Formats: sequence, structure tokens, C-alpha cells
Amino acid sequence: MSIRAVKQSFTAQPTLEGAGVKLHRAFGFGNTSEFDPFLLFDDFRNDRPNDYLAGFPWHPHRGIETITYVLAGTVEHGDSLGNRGQLGAGDVQWMTAGRGIIHQEMPQGDAAGRMHGFQLWGNLPSSLKMTAPRYQEVHGADIAEVVDDDGTRVKIVSGEFWGKRGPVDGVAADPIYLDVSVPPGARKILPVETTRHAFAYVFAGSGTFRDASRPQGVLTDTTGEIDEAKVLDLSGNRTLVLFDRGDEVTVQAGPEGIRFLLVSGRPLAEPVAWHGPIVMNTREEIQRALADLRDGTFIR
Repeated sequence: MSIRAVKQSFTAQPTLEGAGVKLHRAFGFGNTSEFDPFLLFDDFRNDRPNDYLAGFPWHPHRGIETITYVLAGTVEHGDSLGNRGQLGAGDVQWMTAGRGIIHQEMPQGDAAGRMHGFQLWGNLPSSLKMTAPRYQEVHGADIAEVVDDDGTRVKIVSGEFWGKRGPVDGVAADPIYLDVSVPPGARKILPVETTRHAFAYVFAGSGTFRDASRPQGVLTDTTGEIDEAKVLDLSGNRTLVLFDRGDEVTVQAGPEGIRFLLVSGRPLAEPVAWHGPIVMNTREEIQRALADLRDGTFIR
């Protein structure tokens, strides 16, 4: 049995997006081949309403899927097709932009002014870039959850894990999207298919991910046991961990426990051409999308 190596780890960086929303970006834009089929990941966590209330006014998407997972506060959304709704704490929206959609997302804090959520962009293969737009909205109460004997809790947004399947389906990259909570001091081994790219994003507590080969990062001291694997220090909040190939991930929770997202997907291995929220395979397709925006044919 092979264990996934930690390829790299780093902390999400402050970013300004939308109409002035302050968030933290773990990865996105440029070369994201190591995360393929995922393109971008943002943590929009904030306790200051002035830093997020301006929101993300009307903007286009084509060629991708956006996955929004809300932990605190609400997100009002609407689009050019007439869809309207609100995501509350624990809810998920999986939007397949396909051939094109124009929408907006306006965050609102909870009673204490807190807003917390994540947005992940998944790429679409060339064969589905121009598919019809589609929404999947899931209430938090409908997300499958499993609890292991040691108290580890895993919410399954999409994909199959420990014999249960998440409510989001029909997604091109067949992603597995998990919200994992490991109790204080526990050590947990989580399976991940060798054919997938995988990453973890730590957003509460602390812990370390153990590693069977030399990780690229600062190593903490070991206890001196001969068979002890090296440990990468991941105690900082908003830490992104990118894994190498293997069939399992092992995490050692710190004294407060650890909570993180574990996301994996099958690489598409296709060319990527970016223009903000429009992601196609070639520059010619990007130019066509921009022309569609100019002449009013972007929405079909």
C-alpha cells in the first residue's frame, strides 16, 4: 500500500475580488496543472461586514463549474436565466456554467456579522464546455455524514466515501469533496484513489499530515523512532496541502483537533485558456466568448 507524499504546502493569500470582497486565495489562475481538474479555491471568511457586503455583482462564467460551500452567514444569488435563491450555513451550490451564464453572489453575515464559506472552481472537459447550464443546490441537512468509532466526522458533499455517497452527482470530473473533522490527538488514515489529484485545506484546529517520502517544506522534530515517518508542520490556519500520488492520506490531529476539506478529482489533462471566470481550451475560444458578450449572444 502506498502513502501519498506531501508535494507542497502553503498558506492562502489575501486577495480582493468582486466589488471589493476581502478573501484568501489558496490557488487559482496561471498554471494550476497540479490541481487539475480544479482551477481555483477561495476562502471567503470574514467577521467585518464592510469587507464582504459589496459582494460579487453580475459577472459571466463559461466552461467551468463553481462549487460554493457556506459555513456561516448566507449568500443571495441570482442569474440571467431567472434563477434566484439563498444559501445558508451548511448549504452547497454546485453550478455548471457550461456554455454561459451571468450571475451574482451577494454575501450576508449572520447575527454576529460573520461570513464564512468556500468557492472551488472545477474545469469542464472540452466535450462539455458548451453544455447547458445546471444548478444543484443542497441543504446542509441533506449532506451525508459518517462518524467513525474514534469520533472522526466526515461530511460527503460529492463522491463516495466510507460506504456513503454525497448528494451532488453528474459532475464531469467525478470529484470527491469531503469536510473532515478529526478529534484532538487522533490519527486518521483516509483513502484517496491513486488516479486522482488531491489537496487538503485546513480551516480549523491544527495538525500534521504524515508523509512516506521527503516532503517539500519545513519538517518538525520527530521522536526518534526508526519507523517514524517525517512530519510536515501544518499548524497554521488557512493551510493548503497538495498531495502526490498514493492511495491514502494520514493526518495527526493537534490538541484542539483539526477540520479540513479533502478534495480530489480525476485530471482532465487538457489545455487551459483563462480569461477570469471564462475558462476554455484555446485563445480562439476565449475570443469567441468575449465576442458573444459584446454582441449579446453569450446566453443561449
